[in-house]
Amino acid sequence: MKILIFILIITLNFSCAQSQENQIDRTRIKEDLNEILTDISQSYIYLDEKNVDLDCIREHYESQIENLNTEEETVLFFEYLLDEFYDSHLILNTNRNSSFRLFSPIYIKIENGKAVISNVWQTQIENIDQNLIGAEVKKINGLTFGKAIEQFPTHCNDKKSKIVREWIANKILAGRYNEPRVLSLKLTDNKTIEFDLDKVKFKKDDGLLNTTTQNGIGIIRLNNSLGNNGLINEFDKSLNQMENTKGLIIDLRNTVDGGNSYVARGILSRFITEQKPYQKHWTIEQYDGNTKVERSWVEYVSPRERQYKKPVVILVGRWTGSMGEGLAIGFEGMERAEIVGSEMERLAGEMNGFSFINQKFGYRLSTAKLYHINGTPREKYVPTNYVTQTTTENDETLAKGIELINEIAE
Repeated sequence: MKILIFILIITLNFSCAQSQENQIDRTRIKEDLNEILTDISQSYIYLDEKNVDLDCIREHYESQIENLNTEEETVLFFEYLLDEFYDSHLILNTNRNSSFRLFSPIYIKIENGKAVISNVWQTQIENIDQNLIGAEVKKINGLTFGKAIEQFPTHCNDKKSKIVREWIANKILAGRYNEPRVLSLKLTDNKTIEFDLDKVKFKKDDGLLNTTTQNGIGIIRLNNSLGNNGLINEFDKSLNQMENTKGLIIDLRNTVDGGNSYVARGILSRFITEQKPYQKHWTIEQYDGNTKVERSWVEYVSPRERQYKKPVVILVGRWTGSMGEGLAIGFEGMERAEIVGSEMERLAGEMNGFSFINQKFGYRLSTAKLYHINGTPREKYVPTNYVTQTTTENDETLAKGIELINEIAE
């Protein structure tokens, strides 16, 4: 009996300790709200372009603090705040089961007010047996897609704006981790089908990259590894084995998580014989409330190791993200490759990490704009050799890349 009472006391004490640990301190949340809004107002380089009213955000989110009861609700509170800026580069350094994923394997455009599938991540999907290109998304989980956009949990951005609606549409497709994503689609032949996005199976990548050769053309496909510093050595080994090919294709269509410039420069450095500029940075500096001063600089890459001098083609698409985008515009800026594909992920700017006063997680904001050497903002870059995806039955982008290599090599 004494043992039973002892166990009961220990259990109650543990439950009380857990309850205190998970207790929400709304005063601290308000402090953190002030912190993130101050950082956004002072450091977010795209704030003016977004045309989102910070007073609206402060008023709305302050009013929601009293409704927060759990740690998960607190995380979502700050997640939704960043979503107000319809910028996929602005994210928390954490998520929960009810958070939205960062991307979906299909991409929607808003055309004449309709949500239409324009791109499918065919290079990463194992089981796409139906052509979804051009299909209209009518409903998600039984809710009309227009209604789903209206119910998306942001309150201060303009949901009538085509840009905002398209961003939200793709966020809805990404969906919450703990909710289904069953789409009602109207195909181009007017047939209506139900499509469960969560039954899509993704290919498993073996290693940091894969290599193959087709008719004398080398192909190096990066497996979302631009953030792994070991990729440079792996890339060197693969490139050295391809020195006798007539041309090279580098496939960046699976770099959805981005990477770092150390790895990007390591790759670029194998294709030039002299130092070359590959991207431009631009920001505004202000210290201690003094005058705002513009600052810009060009980043260079220097040659390294044995150079590959044959024609090069870079393949890109909607799942080429951040440093993948920087690598693509860098190759073109150095006049060292042809870029083939569709719009990229369009993740804007150079990121820096920020911390809350009280929360254990932080967040990332764009603090400098990035440009192609020709002056085009990276997030607005369109490949010189544009490919409109029309089918998932064959790889149209790869076919165009091979065609270009053969034309150049002749």
